Amino acid sequence: MKKETTWARIRKFLTDVHLWLGLGSGIIVLVVCLTGTIYVFNTEIREAATPELFKINPNGLKIRTHEELIAVVERSSEGKVVGMRMPADQHRSWQFSVRKKEEKKGKSIETIVPVEKEIKTPRKGVKEGGSAKAKGPGKNSRPVTYYVNPYTAEVLGNSAAIKSTTVDFMGYMFSLHRWLLLDKIEEPIFEGLENRKLGSYITGIATILFTVGVLTGMAIWFPKKIKSWKQGLKIKWSGSWKRTNHDLHNTLGFYSCIFLFLMGVTGPLFSFDWYRDGLRKTLGTYQSPDAPPVKAPSSNPELAISKKLSVADYSAAASQVLNYHGDLHLSFPADSVATVVVTKYKNGFFAPAAGDKVALDQYSGEVLELSKFSEMPFNERVSGSLKALHLGDVYGTFTKLIYFLACLIATSLPVSGTLIWLNKMKKKKKKSGVNLSVQSAV
Repeated sequence: MKKETTWARIRKFLTDVHLWLGLGSGIIVLVVCLTGTIYVFNTEIREAATPELFKINPNGLKIRTHEELIAVVERSSEGKVVGMRMPADQHRSWQFSVRKKEEKKGKSIETIVPVEKEIKTPRKGVKEGGSAKAKGPGKNSRPVTYYVNPYTAEVLGNSAAIKSTTVDFMGYMFSLHRWLLLDKIEEPIFEGLENRKLGSYITGIATILFTVGVLTGMAIWFPKKIKSWKQGLKIKWSGSWKRTNHDLHNTLGFYSCIFLFLMGVTGPLFSFDWYRDGLRKTLGTYQSPDAPPVKAPSSNPELAISKKLSVADYSAAASQVLNYHGDLHLSFPADSVATVVVTKYKNGFFAPAAGDKVALDQYSGEVLELSKFSEMPFNERVSGSLKALHLGDVYGTFTKLIYFLACLIATSLPVSGTLIWLNKMKKKKKKSGVNLSVQSAV
């Protein structure tokens, strides 16, 4: 009898781990991956559903002054504009981030951010608006985004009043992906635990199991005999459906494993504080809550002049040091010593999700601090891209397409894996029945 090698024993153990973790988390993983596949192109789907908010026609008109547009938005919203976004594409509307005036006191200025953004990836250096951390009630409330035609000063709508079946559907997909729709249940399922937290814990644990499954799957992908490795790179379509199903699970899992690992290892960030802190400690970017805050650059009120600088002045100052084509995001100062923070994003098929930031003195327009993402240390770039690594927009539409395909494969893995297990169980049962028949015959 041939002696079992050490690798064979390890491989058998990893196979068992892969099997039982997959069976234990399969249904949740299926739901999370399916909704994640749909959500990859969330921004594009939402914009396609409400084109009247995003698409405009210049019709040969000149852009109105920034101050005129801000005044129009503030009159329409009865609020205070705290930030604005100016796309490089002249056929896209501008976006203004607005807070109600009664909410202004005691709050820090936030730039335009998607509603679903729930984790912050702090970057050393430039601080948004140059203001201190917000305190007081309602500090987590987000500004409302107003969409404006910069050529006509027409307010096209706002994010709080969007009514669209598609947008509502995407909201449900996000809720299902993050909380398994448990946030829609008003009464707590368990006393002392929010339903949203419960759903987050379930998806977080399932994602951790999924990540371990990806790693064990990679290990057992390597065949017992090295010369047989090529079989794991192709699918035998001419074989039985069982063989094809096995190859689909094995081969597609191999080709997508890197992206599945990135999705899986970043997913629990949204569920567990300990996981988020641990990952940042691993990357060397963790900042303790007790640590003294990083001092942000501040404007010099003594430089105030009779003529106030315009938004165009700030944009021009930022473009001098960030001299490339891209979208501009401005975050206005929260007080008399805060800075104007301008973030510039490249656009295009391969455009990175991360932007470059510059802090300007609100009185002189002087560049006080410049933070280029490409010049940051590698660990800080990874830490600052954790959300993008999970969503798939690290390099624009290019990586979104890859993530879409990888997530589609991930959705199929629990199904194909379960079928493989059922076929093996059926085969064992059949073999056991044959042995019993032989014994009874003897």
